[in-house]
Amino acid sequence: MIKKIFKKIMIATLSILVILVITTLLFTNFYPSFGGKISKEQELVFQKSKQYKNGKFRNTKEVPKDLGISGTLSLAYKFFTTKVSNGRPKEDLKPQHIKPKNITHYTGEARMIWFGHSSFLVQIDGKNILLDPMFGPVAAPHPLLGANRFNKEFPITIEQLPQIDAVIFSHDHYDHLDYETILKIKDKTDRFYTPLGIESHLEAWGVPTSKITEMDWWQEIQFGTLKLVCTPAQHFSGRNLTNGQSTLWSSWVITSPTENIFFSGDSGYAEHFKAIGEKYGPFDLALLECGQYNEMWSDIHMMPEETAQAGVDVKAKKIMPIHWAGFKLALHEWTDPIKRVKAKATELNITTISPQIGQEIIVKDTMNNYTDWWKNL
Repeated sequence: MIKKIFKKIMIATLSILVILVITTLLFTNFYPSFGGKISKEQELVFQKSKQYKNGKFRNTKEVPKDLGISGTLSLAYKFFTTKVSNGRPKEDLKPQHIKPKNITHYTGEARMIWFGHSSFLVQIDGKNILLDPMFGPVAAPHPLLGANRFNKEFPITIEQLPQIDAVIFSHDHYDHLDYETILKIKDKTDRFYTPLGIESHLEAWGVPTSKITEMDWWQEIQFGTLKLVCTPAQHFSGRNLTNGQSTLWSSWVITSPTENIFFSGDSGYAEHFKAIGEKYGPFDLALLECGQYNEMWSDIHMMPEETAQAGVDVKAKKIMPIHWAGFKLALHEWTDPIKRVKAKATELNITTISPQIGQEIIVKDTMNNYTDWWKNL
């Protein structure tokens, strides 16, 4: 009798496991937000890149380290079981709202509007540019697989945005490249500029390849009066368990006849910041990753003190910490990034700006009238 019961339990357990495996395979292979797959033709192009070795893109240093299955499970267990005090704001962050007409008909000096995390609208030399536009509720392939972002509202809705001249992406992670966002902006966007490989995702989501320009590190392109440069970063890529490092990651330089902007994307601290500063600096404003860090993965996400040093390295006149105030993707308090980077920046004598979500950022502004808006939230 006991043997029969045990056998039934074993059969039921195996059946559940088989169903879970099949469900996972179907989900990861056919759910659209996972994006596209790299073709053989694309791989031939990638082989010309110094960053592409043995079928994967690599950092200049041998990072991130391969944790293996046990290491990955251990890290995941710690992440999901560690309680973080003040890990997110007590209430949703309220952005400053912008009237659509003030966006559509803007003709002033170069400015930016922050949407939280790493997303920006840049209005420069008569062009509207989006940086890493991510307007989805969660940084995950499905709403049930992630926690809600800190701000439900945005300074302006996607529908109210004017025609977008260009969208620039730094890499393919969910908190930077969002499926639902692409569906909403693809028909009102003229050009997409990406590191190598991201075309596969955009094409799978209905963006014509004629609109997409892929670039390798240190490649430059002229976009009207602007110069765009795809510059290095120290990070990684992948949207499911089987396509890690199949697309490249990058930072970006945006230069107009009168302004110079650096956008770090996601990156650990490394020598590339000095190299970028030497070649393309000084910068009027550097948007630098500062958030979602931990000593366990500091090789692919800077600690706040390193963010301030990176600002010095790229020769920035002022820096703005980004990659915070959007999502809880690490184990630190949500205000820890801004407090620590400002303290270190003061020590290094580099100006740090901290605008509220939706607040106008004039690239060459020297007044820097920003409040500590995050306090008591």
